[in-house]
Amino acid sequence: MEVANSVITCIIILLVLLCGSAAGNRKALFSFEARENGIGMAAMAPSSDDGICKSMVETHGYECEEHTVTTKDGYILGMQRIPVGRSGGTPGTRPPVLLQHGLLMDAITWLLLPPEQSLAFVLSDNGYDVWLANSRGTKYSQGHTSLTPNDPAYWDWSWDELVAYDLPATIQYVYDQTGQKLHYVGHSQGTLMALAAFSKDEVLNMLRSAALLCPIAYMGQLTSPLAKGAADDLVAETVYWLGLDEFDPRGEAVVKLLKDICSKPGIDCTNLLSSFTGQNCCLNSSIVNVFLDHEPQPSATKNMVHLAQMIRQGTITMYDYGDVVGNMKHYGQPTPPAYDMTGIPNDLPLFVSYGGADALADVNDVKLLLGSLKDHDGDKLVVQYREDYAHADYVMAYNAKQDVYDPLIAFFRVQ
Repeated sequence: MEVANSVITCIIILLVLLCGSAAGNRKALFSFEARENGIGMAAMAPSSDDGICKSMVETHGYECEEHTVTTKDGYILGMQRIPVGRSGGTPGTRPPVLLQHGLLMDAITWLLLPPEQSLAFVLSDNGYDVWLANSRGTKYSQGHTSLTPNDPAYWDWSWDELVAYDLPATIQYVYDQTGQKLHYVGHSQGTLMALAAFSKDEVLNMLRSAALLCPIAYMGQLTSPLAKGAADDLVAETVYWLGLDEFDPRGEAVVKLLKDICSKPGIDCTNLLSSFTGQNCCLNSSIVNVFLDHEPQPSATKNMVHLAQMIRQGTITMYDYGDVVGNMKHYGQPTPPAYDMTGIPNDLPLFVSYGGADALADVNDVKLLLGSLKDHDGDKLVVQYREDYAHADYVMAYNAKQDVYDPLIAFFRVQ
């Protein structure tokens, strides 16, 4: 009981600080003079000396390149490329794969496990040209051509903008750099971005196939008590109404507190993740420390509001401005337009993997998505169900390579 209470206390403190740290101090990735002079951040991205390549990839003996891409609405996104595996090979001839992380994460999602188990490294060692995306607002994508993260306008976006701007920009960049159509892998929000784009027949001319891990389109039946409670209690809306445009769960005090608690004898903080994601089956306790070294990452509070709307309404639509006037102004209609999942082309090769213990990509919500795909070409849709997997298992489980990644790669090879 004492251990359980400690974990619950840890969760409660985290939730309290989630809102408080939204307006807290952020370690600046750009100079004071640049902020004072209103200089845009085009040249202010983190240097290669402290980037993902140097800290997470090259240390394991892999080649790595830092790239940036600018979206049509001015956000400067960091990307990383692992062009060859540790065994070498010829750069530029391998099939490209773009990996897109989920909510409150960044590209390090794909690098948390040892090289023999992390999807980015496994793909690289299996002959793929691996590209890692970082969504706007995360540590390595805080640049903008005219704004800084201190400007409220910088955070005026939801996942609609990730669909309309970030995803097309990163896919186009990889396509242009490699001269090849690419495979796509998304986790959680990374699947939502893809599904919404596919439903509008966007970016498909540059893709070979897509793998969707913990697919999210519908969220009305999710069972995560924390996520559902926050949505029902309008937590994100309250934060937004208070003028806290950035939702930043990564304050130094939060991370230190969690690390201290998780290091105490008898406390397994994989339970902390499970309280959000469902009961993950296959996480080593040491993975939580690795996770807290790098995650979670900021998002826009508006994005959190958008996701809460999906949870309450059980629909997949664009951001709801809350009244007819706001929606008419933005969409020319009284309600936000829907993303129609039946609009996804039936001949698009899809690998879909979901877990029976997932409290965020709930089985019943995934079944709604699969129902939308019922007319999909039989030889173009592979559906994998892992009864014991929850949300974090797909990127952090010690056995994910053999259980999920090997079948995923087998699917890629025939596309």
